[in-house]
Amino acid sequence: MKWQGRRASRNIEDRRRSTGKAKAGGIGGIGLIAVLVIGYFLGIDVTPLLDSTNAPQTTGSAEITAADEKAGKFVSVVLADTETVWTDVFQSQLARTYQPATLVLFKGTTSSPCGGASGASGPFYCPADKKAYLDTAFFTTLSKRLGASGDFAAAYVVAHEVAHHVQNELGILGKVNKMRQRMNAADSNKMSVKTELQADCMSGIWARYAEEKLGTLQRGDLGEALNAARQIGDDTLQRNAGRTPMPHTFTHGTSKQRQQWFAKGYNAAKLTACDTFG
Repeated sequence: MKWQGRRASRNIEDRRRSTGKAKAGGIGGIGLIAVLVIGYFLGIDVTPLLDSTNAPQTTGSAEITAADEKAGKFVSVVLADTETVWTDVFQSQLARTYQPATLVLFKGTTSSPCGGASGASGPFYCPADKKAYLDTAFFTTLSKRLGASGDFAAAYVVAHEVAHHVQNELGILGKVNKMRQRMNAADSNKMSVKTELQADCMSGIWARYAEEKLGTLQRGDLGEALNAARQIGDDTLQRNAGRTPMPHTFTHGTSKQRQQWFAKGYNAAKLTACDTFG
């Protein structure tokens, strides 16, 4: 992906130098990674598991490494691309004005109107303040622990969270959340899957526009995004965690579903093609 030296978004809220408590000790390295992976993609906040270790706590600003700085610049460029793409899509397909999301970068922990955010909770979008939250250390987990390497795999993650903002702007998230409040757990999970697959489809639209309008995609980029979609499918994650896949617990969709809906959005480049609820 061609991103270096390109326009960066101003809608970045960088909290990485003012993080709260950090944990040390407790769960061993391999065990910690396993817990974090489960939290990232199965929709589970595993912070209590980390807290229960009685590990010593330290406070103060987080150290910002060169890798952190590079990740921050990368995210700001990807966010700028989503702003360009969705402004175009809203105008051409909906005759509407797109209002961009704010992306909060943090390291360790932070807070949001939707609850506390930590490295264990993974990237998420909060409709209450219209902000996406991302611990940039997640990119390392994505690449080294989940087998989804490449800058376009990371860009897909950003585009997916921005797609949730698009859903919010279109009134979809509000309707879904009201419906889920009246459902049992299994039906609520099914509705969550439809919501997440629609965000994958919208991410595909973004990729198509980025390729044709911005010329930023390079050979292999689409493969990186599709591989990321496969690696973070609920069935694959549960299987890799040593569990038998349990469809009634899925919240994001299977690997095959996530790949198919991303590809559908990319091929159609139309919002009407992303009706996962129909």
